[in-house]
Amino acid sequence: MKITAVVLLAFVCSLFCAGPLVAQTISKDELIFLTSEWKGERFADGRPKISDDLLKRAKNIGIDDAWTVLKNEGYTNQFEGNWKMVENNVAVVGRAVTAMFMPTRPDIEKNIKARGVTQGRKGNTNSWPIETLTKGDVYVADGFGKIAGGTLMGSTLGNAIFSKTGNGVVFNGAARDIEGLQEIKGFNAFVRDFHPSFLEDMVLMGLNTPIRIGTVMVLPGDLVIAQREGVLFVPAHLAEQVVSTAEFVVRKDQFGFEMVKSGKYTTGQIDSQWTDDIKTGFLKWLEQHPELGKMTRAELDKVMSKRTW
Repeated sequence: MKITAVVLLAFVCSLFCAGPLVAQTISKDELIFLTSEWKGERFADGRPKISDDLLKRAKNIGIDDAWTVLKNEGYTNQFEGNWKMVENNVAVVGRAVTAMFMPTRPDIEKNIKARGVTQGRKGNTNSWPIETLTKGDVYVADGFGKIAGGTLMGSTLGNAIFSKTGNGVVFNGAARDIEGLQEIKGFNAFVRDFHPSFLEDMVLMGLNTPIRIGTVMVLPGDLVIAQREGVLFVPAHLAEQVVSTAEFVVRKDQFGFEMVKSGKYTTGQIDSQWTDDIKTGFLKWLEQHPELGKMTRAELDKVMSKRTW
């Protein structure tokens, strides 16, 4: 069989040039297909790249308001609760990097690790997703709920994750060394439990692939909003709408409190669809509070059109 130079080059690149992409269980084209509603910038592997500015804004909104926006759009399976945390009052907000783990099988784990060597990977497969992380990412892993022997991270990997992302993690599994993790200022972990055991009998089967966290399908690039109440996964293409609407709710509440207190409007007027008079009053009030941002009448009409909050 004759092997052309082009075919040989393609084979060599498949082994050594693809880097982290080879570890994905879906191709770049498939990831773009699955996230086709996203029209913005992407990472080299096809993962949606929500802007740093939007991530910063998302840190100031509440899960309840964001969840309501998603529900109005028909996205009813985006929230997962019942977590244990390293810190109760440290939110984790960022772009999802996903990893799927499965119970190990000797033949599969041997082959995956052998392939990893050709890609320059070292150590156990639970460290491989960490190599791909960038600032603003949130490492989200499905560890199939395993606790004993399911500790995907201790303080060493926790420090590595935080140094790369400035962020925390969400694991459908366990972590170990909670005291060591607490020493990482600004870090948090949302896990099913903590356990003193080391990781065993688990292998990485998917990196930046769709995964399931509880009742939620999580895609690479989703906006993760993890607060004490639980974790909300916002599809990347809805992130701007969710954040903008949640920001408006904060402004609306502050405006409403002042108007009701002054007696200008009643609670019933504030808590129903606004009249033109109230909308005009709100926009004038907003001009007097530049720290809350600007808003046009068209933007106000749009955000009020689907009001259920």
